[in-house]
Amino acid sequence: MQFTELGLQAELLRAISEQGYSTPTPIQQKAIPAVMTGRDLMASAQTGTGKTAGFTLPILHRLAAAAPSHLARVTRKPRVLVLVPTRELAIQVEESVRTYGKHLPIASLAVFGGVGINPQIASLRRGVDIVVATPGRLLDHIQQRTVDLSAIEILVLDEADRMLDMGFIRDIRKIVALLPKQRQNLMFSATFSPEIRELASGLLHNPVSVDVAARNTAAETVTQRVIETNREQKKDLLCHLFATRGWHQVLVFARTKHGADALARTLEKSGIKSAALHGNKSQGARTRALNDFKEGKLVALVATDIAARGIDIDSLPYVINFELPNVPEDYVHRIGRTGRAGMEGEAISLVSHDERPFLKDIEKLIKRTLEREVIVGFEPSAIAAVRPPPPARGGRKPTVPGKVEVKRGDRRGEPVQHRSGQRHR
Repeated sequence: MQFTELGLQAELLRAISEQGYSTPTPIQQKAIPAVMTGRDLMASAQTGTGKTAGFTLPILHRLAAAAPSHLARVTRKPRVLVLVPTRELAIQVEESVRTYGKHLPIASLAVFGGVGINPQIASLRRGVDIVVATPGRLLDHIQQRTVDLSAIEILVLDEADRMLDMGFIRDIRKIVALLPKQRQNLMFSATFSPEIRELASGLLHNPVSVDVAARNTAAETVTQRVIETNREQKKDLLCHLFATRGWHQVLVFARTKHGADALARTLEKSGIKSAALHGNKSQGARTRALNDFKEGKLVALVATDIAARGIDIDSLPYVINFELPNVPEDYVHRIGRTGRAGMEGEAISLVSHDERPFLKDIEKLIKRTLEREVIVGFEPSAIAAVRPPPPARGGRKPTVPGKVEVKRGDRRGEPVQHRSGQRHR
């Protein structure tokens, strides 16, 4: 199937062609026709499958088909609201809207915290058709009466599972209560937990269901392996891998903001151009680091899970888990940063003995045993191997250095992190 067979507006087909695309991905083939008919949609898709274009293209088509181009922007109220968990994802989605809508008289705006609110207020006053927002900052606008949601025709919840994990469910419910009852609802999620399905049942009406991947499966185009070592050797091992394997443009995951900063400094001292990306960085610093990484000016970008959600690089070759996540679903999200759009990628996890319970949970989730590897000179010590294992998951969860508890998100699209042995759900 070609994009030309989907019935999209000529202006959209022109923009798609200018991006070098001709064939829609599976999620796009299924989602675009459904959204164009006005049906509600419940879509499960791995990251990197093209889901953003799967809803931005048909939404732009519907707006262009229904709205007269001469409509004065000063009187324009938002007609589409896209809710996303993080500021990076807000930027990414709004960029997609502008990329594909460049030949249409449609205005869009990304609304998120960590930056001044006044420029956003000015844009809203001028009038926009599509608002892409994090829940906290959107509520700020609602409280200040600087946004009018009375004309919303389409609501999109993107990465609904992540918003639930970050504690945005109450904010979402507050926002939804302010929207017109008659509207189209689209929900996208990499995983569909019972909590997500409960949210969907109260939001979606007779939805079309689209599932392009088995639940919680890792990308098939990603080669996954584990390198076993000691925790104390991890930094030296990572520097060794960079030196011996000729890596470039590597996304490295750390569990904490402090750990990301420390690891980025270590890599810099080893001559590896690096930067850290996390919620304590200013929006300007985060944007610069991400742009430098995309442009190849950085060899390594060391990120926390939440900060990395908006990273969208079609040909990112490597993802390194410097530390395993304590929630197995986060592993799937992490490695989904590579192997995107059919490209091949490699995900390597550096695993110490105390992380083996997390590795076991990950393998159970993805229903496969990951290949193990040991690097000469960095072998796990016998002392580590005979340490008492942490308690099984079922009672008290293992306490791992640097483990964080994710609680309710702050107003900038970042979770508040607390040191704890358990993760708040």
